[in-house]
Amino acid sequence: MRHYFTILSHEIRALLYNPSTYIAAVLFLLVMGFIFTDILGVYSKTPQETPPAVVFFQAFIIPVLFMVPLLTMKSFAEERRLGTLETLLTAPVSTTEVVLGKFSAAYLFYILLWSLTIGFHYILQLYARDARYLDSGPLIGGYLFIAVSGLLFIAVGILASAITRNQAVAGILSFTVLLGLIVGLSSLGELSAFNNDLLSPVKSAVESLRIPGHVDDFTHGIVDTRQVFFYLTGCILSLIFSILGVEAKILSS
Repeated sequence: MRHYFTILSHEIRALLYNPSTYIAAVLFLLVMGFIFTDILGVYSKTPQETPPAVVFFQAFIIPVLFMVPLLTMKSFAEERRLGTLETLLTAPVSTTEVVLGKFSAAYLFYILLWSLTIGFHYILQLYARDARYLDSGPLIGGYLFIAVSGLLFIAVGILASAITRNQAVAGILSFTVLLGLIVGLSSLGELSAFNNDLLSPVKSAVESLRIPGHVDDFTHGIVDTRQVFFYLTGCILSLIFSILGVEAKILSS
């Protein structure tokens, strides 16, 4: 892993020098700013028992479905299309180092975008007079969920880019898989077929994988090790398949 940090620094510089990075950041902050403003508008009209931070993190699906594909779809697909990936892998670097370097750069930028939203809550803290709005518990739990779940989401995007040479296809594939993970698993647990007593263990297992339910747990101070294990395992498997996918594409070319 001697060249990991070299690749990581190169990928970070590539993100910083790319104008689309700043466009994506501005769009992300605008969308999340509108969501936060809308939440505060509802709270200003009708008293609510739930802290606004809990509702804010429940909207995580919007940036995940659109920002993750934008951050990851070019990582391998574009390099393979331009023919620079083969050149990179002829250098004394391993496929694992390349995959981990690109994954880490995208993940760090994803975390950076979310960390900028702390400013929304800081402004609220300056002007709100209701102590319920200033509860730090949901904030800490919410950002912890973003950090842990982001490992899986970014790894899925990297995998989608690793198995195709078209970045548009990689973006669509990443969007579809993420939509299936977030919405599909939640809908699967509601199927009437699982109401059978024999399938109750399966239903219980599927319900434990409901990502929107994980958000509720984290923002209410419940950190289930099974949920953390799910994200870490999914991330590791996605990265392993990404490495295998890149090597397979290189061998077949």
